[in-house]
Amino acid sequence: MTIKVVVADDQPLMRSALRMCLSSEQDIEVVAEASDGREAILMAERMRPDAVIMDIRMPNLDGVAATRKLTTLDHGRPVKVLIITTFDLDEYVVEALRAGASGFLLKDATPEELVHAVRVVAAGDALLAPRITKRLLDLYAHRLPSARQKAAALTQLTKREETVLLLVAEGRSNAEIGRFLHLAESSVKSHVGHLLTKLGLSDRIHLVIFAYDNGLVWRGSAQPVVDLGSQA
Repeated sequence: MTIKVVVADDQPLMRSALRMCLSSEQDIEVVAEASDGREAILMAERMRPDAVIMDIRMPNLDGVAATRKLTTLDHGRPVKVLIITTFDLDEYVVEALRAGASGFLLKDATPEELVHAVRVVAAGDALLAPRITKRLLDLYAHRLPSARQKAAALTQLTKREETVLLLVAEGRSNAEIGRFLHLAESSVKSHVGHLLTKLGLSDRIHLVIFAYDNGLVWRGSAQPVVDLGSQA
């Protein structure tokens, strides 16, 4: 099945580069381009793509507002959005993820990383690279509570689930978590699914944000508050 993509960026050269990169893949088709957020919404509503690659900083309507609109459509299924930006500490990144974006990628990513990200997001999963997780934490650290403040929902988690949550918050993949905890990747996937259900969250990225919101990492660092090695 072909993945339909809309590319939204205010720079024609960047749109052209993204189109060329994606169009070289047999399973991906760029069905429309947009030069600002408003046009991105119109193109997405018209073309019903599997994913929108959305620049954050655009005229008329920025990528955050456009993402919020596309992920909360009143009719039809919400559109999956992959945020792409030049700025690795962009002040709008967290807000874009809160608005419902399914992933975040820097414009210095390789063509292979871009293609992989589009496939992941189009499949309904979320993507947040480990180095992006660290940068997001550095950006967001000043908003974190100085001490751990567990949400009531955290009391529902087992020790194993909390450990998995902390490792997800570090940006580790299921395979990496499995190796760390000596678990099969399928078991890790099940734990992540249980976390999403218990915490009422939609995807992996929002598990990361939940961990940040509830002080499960040290302020200004990517180290968890609890000792992972002590978790059963």
